[in-house]
Amino acid sequence: MLIRLATEADLPALLPLIAAATAELQQPFLTPAQIDSSRAIMGLDTQLIADGTYYVVLIGDEFAGCGGWSRRATLYGGDHSSGRDAALLDPSRDPARIRAMYTHPAYTRRGVGRLVLRTCEEAAAAEGFEVLELMGTMAGRPLYEAAGYRVIEQLTDATGGAEVPLVRMRKTVRRSA
Repeated sequence: MLIRLATEADLPALLPLIAAATAELQQPFLTPAQIDSSRAIMGLDTQLIADGTYYVVLIGDEFAGCGGWSRRATLYGGDHSSGRDAALLDPSRDPARIRAMYTHPAYTRRGVGRLVLRTCEEAAAAEGFEVLELMGTMAGRPLYEAAGYRVIEQLTDATGGAEVPLVRMRKTVRRSA
């Protein structure tokens, strides 16, 4: 596995990966109506690519996964989502955000998500963040809990029509020296 920063040139490969992950990996957790609804609140925020905080994982020549972190206030949602906030966070008081994590269904259970998560945690800590926060789906929750995140809030988002269950999770990390 190779992990590297994403570029705009990766978008043609990332968008179908995200669509496949959204459609397939949520099936054990959500109804078809909830999966359709989740498309309104999930997706890639290309600000992450512009900020240099979004990563892709390659296995051979295949895009196996992607994900990032942010020093901006938006907690979740893609370019098409309402309520995005580009305000910069203060590492001394605000948690960095883990954002837009997706694994292609053909590459689940191979450490792709863990690699992205670890890389994001290390990068955020290197910028002085000691707390990380994310909005997890039911499909992502087991990975995040295994990585030490704890649920701080359970909620639903009905932006796309049907109510989609989500969990706000948090983890404390050490600053890099």
